[in-house]
Amino acid sequence: MRVLGVDPGLTRCGVGVVEGVPGRPLTMLGVGVVRTPPDDELGDRLVAVEQGIERWLDEHRPEFVAVERVFSQHNVRTVMGTAQASAVAMLCAARRGIPVALHTPSEVKAAVTGTGRADKAQVGAMVTRLLRLDAPPKPADAADALALAICHIWRAPAKNRLQQAVALHTTKGRTA
Repeated sequence: MRVLGVDPGLTRCGVGVVEGVPGRPLTMLGVGVVRTPPDDELGDRLVAVEQGIERWLDEHRPEFVAVERVFSQHNVRTVMGTAQASAVAMLCAARRGIPVALHTPSEVKAAVTGTGRADKAQVGAMVTRLLRLDAPPKPADAADALALAICHIWRAPAKNRLQQAVALHTTKGRTA
């Protein structure tokens, strides 16, 4: 399974591609950040994020895109930019027919570190260890994107089985 993780943001949008299956060593295929100048017009910044995501999709051909679910923060301006960048990433994937999964920050932290309350340093350290890297990816947005991809690889099979079981139960309930 090849997953593009996206840690959405308007100034720095983290991107990382991980390949693997649960229970086996994972491989990082690429990591980086799509950057936009904060003083540019919003529309221009969104186009720049789109172009950056499209380049990553072209180069790495992921089977899935995992995006951090936007959560409420006190800074409305920050959450709006994050939501807009998130929507751009989802749009780029949907346009290509690539399934998109949203994962909460605490879900990603729990999957990678074992606790949903881990800090950025702990996430970076575990990403480094899990992907057998020499150093944590910088900036933290890049490490977070890899963590999203790892989370999806590890959690998607269980989520799929749960969804199939619910669908089967629902179907049996209707035919009975």
